[in-house]
Amino acid sequence: MTIAQHYLDFATREARGVSATYERLASAVSRDDELLARLGELPEAKRQPNLLFGVVRLLGGPVDDPAAFRDHVLAHWPAIAAEMGSRITQTNEPGRCAVLLPVLAALPQPLALLEVGASAGLCLYPDRYAYRYGDHVVGTGEPVLHCAAEGAPLPDRRPEVVWRAGLDINPLDVTHPADVAWLDALIWPEHAHRRARLRAAAAIAAAEPPLLVRGDVLDDLPRLAAQAPPGATLVVFHSSVMYLVPGDRREAFARAVTALPGHWISNESPHVIGHEGLPEPPDGGHHNVLALDGRPLAWTRGHGQAITWFG
Repeated sequence: MTIAQHYLDFATREARGVSATYERLASAVSRDDELLARLGELPEAKRQPNLLFGVVRLLGGPVDDPAAFRDHVLAHWPAIAAEMGSRITQTNEPGRCAVLLPVLAALPQPLALLEVGASAGLCLYPDRYAYRYGDHVVGTGEPVLHCAAEGAPLPDRRPEVVWRAGLDINPLDVTHPADVAWLDALIWPEHAHRRARLRAAAAIAAAEPPLLVRGDVLDDLPRLAAQAPPGATLVVFHSSVMYLVPGDRREAFARAVTALPGHWISNESPHVIGHEGLPEPPDGGHHNVLALDGRPLAWTRGHGQAITWFG
């Protein structure tokens, strides 16, 4: 896929109906030869729309108007390129816990959670958030995670978590203002509710920080998993992370996580894990596949805003 096609696909499949601002920007970039040439100077893994847009927002650039965005990027390209080269997209969306909850709550309790690609670890607190699936409410307090659910086996209670740990090549610290600023910059412009959710989730994590380990998703997984307490069900999970991992290492990761005791929950784009025989997704938007131990269960939206069960 060319860079232009990638940006156009992002505009039509991921941003459409979710962020009009990013749909306009991505569409404009896909037609702009000069911006595409600049992006072509970066390594392939550093060309993603979310990384470009997040860095521009972090550095105080405009994103509301494509023409102003273009002028700003071209005028400040050395600084923007340097920032893109040193960062990775680490959207830490606690809303994804809403699509994980039906699976987590059904496993033998208590749980020892290990998130691969944990960023700041905000998805390691599914037992601390409240959930609303239409009229079905689970838990109390803030933040409240809203999720449209179709056919999912909704639990009546939150899981019991006795250990939580995360593995990331660049873990973020929610007690560090610069790290929180990057998480904020990665939230799409119109999503004020996600910013409020980030602040509430960050306060929970800062009060009781998880164990976050800097390491490789494959090489360092067994060592961290071995630290899980006996008597708890180990759950290794990841959401929208594996597209950053080369295909051969994804396959090796799948073998490694399957060999561990406990369970494996993946929430990734359908082409990333390679599930076969999937039903058609609910609509033309971008969906992830929620799977338990390699068995597909549901379509989910990227920020946890919807789940359609088929398992």
